[in-house]
Amino acid sequence: MAAPAEAAALQASGGPRPSVCLLVLGMAGSGKTTFVQRLTGHLHSQGSPPYVINLDPAVHEVPFPANIDIRDTVKYKEVMKQYGLGPNGGIVTSLNLFATRFDQIEVFTWSASGTIITEALASSFPTVVIYVMDTSRSTNPVTFMSNMLYACSILYKTKLPFIVVMNKTDIIDHSFAVEWMQDFEAFQDALNQETTYVSNLTRSMSLVLDEFYSSLRVVGVSAVLGTGLDELFMQVTSAAEEYEREYRPEYERLKKSVASAQSQQQKEQLERLRKDLGSVALDTGTATDSLSPALDPSDLILTRGTLDEEDEEADSDTDDIDHRVTEESREEPAFQNFMQESMAQYWKRNNK
Repeated sequence: MAAPAEAAALQASGGPRPSVCLLVLGMAGSGKTTFVQRLTGHLHSQGSPPYVINLDPAVHEVPFPANIDIRDTVKYKEVMKQYGLGPNGGIVTSLNLFATRFDQIEVFTWSASGTIITEALASSFPTVVIYVMDTSRSTNPVTFMSNMLYACSILYKTKLPFIVVMNKTDIIDHSFAVEWMQDFEAFQDALNQETTYVSNLTRSMSLVLDEFYSSLRVVGVSAVLGTGLDELFMQVTSAAEEYEREYRPEYERLKKSVASAQSQQQKEQLERLRKDLGSVALDTGTATDSLSPALDPSDLILTRGTLDEEDEEADSDTDDIDHRVTEESREEPAFQNFMQESMAQYWKRNNK
């Protein structure tokens, strides 16, 4: 897989396209595992095998070849016991494609680890989010709206090209859902059959999603039969081009902005350090004057503002010698006076 700069150069020169990363998300039971299995099988049959990473530690069986399997390092039962958690949720690549499948999407989407993985991939490869939706369970307008709200939240959280895959079209055609997205009145007519409080909330929320629907890519797929994959790959190619055109420049801008902010912060910290060391020099007086003017602030920190050990020992010895000389010069006349007084008293007693 090519690096970002190399990928751009290859694409500009008409060379092979860079790898595309697909993040496959969806509600439990939406058919993510079967979808990834069908996706990888289709790519293998076309001689373009993907690089697959399974990030679901709780899945019992992975029905597709995974290049990296998180279950080799994470034992979810031990994690559940230690932290009191429930089981959690995977990746594929090739077109060249990179795809990921995660079970508990709320954990991946809103956790720190999910953000780190997403940003790491999106900063290196054209990245597309695929939201797998169970079409057969979305015939109810309230359930359909719940899926759309979740998809909308993921889109604005990841800020990446987005594709909604309406899975299980072998059970029911997805045309009703497309109509609801394109025709507001048709969705309102379906909602009129619902009289609950949730239906009233859904009616209000449907007005908010009009803009979301306008630029949304929707593909009907049957993971069981393999239908709709050709259209899916066309949408993935379009989404990858959108990434290069709109998202990559934004990532580069954010990257430069972060680097500039870090550089400015380092300069401010260094300036504060120089000021602090300047105040220390004024307090220590002549001890700092003996330091070399070319001494770097980092050297001052390592030596804690003191001289080298050899110089310090030499100064310490000199101080000790001077100190003893001073004491002897003071003790000698006192001792002589004491001896003179003692001899005077001795002769005085003997001459009596």
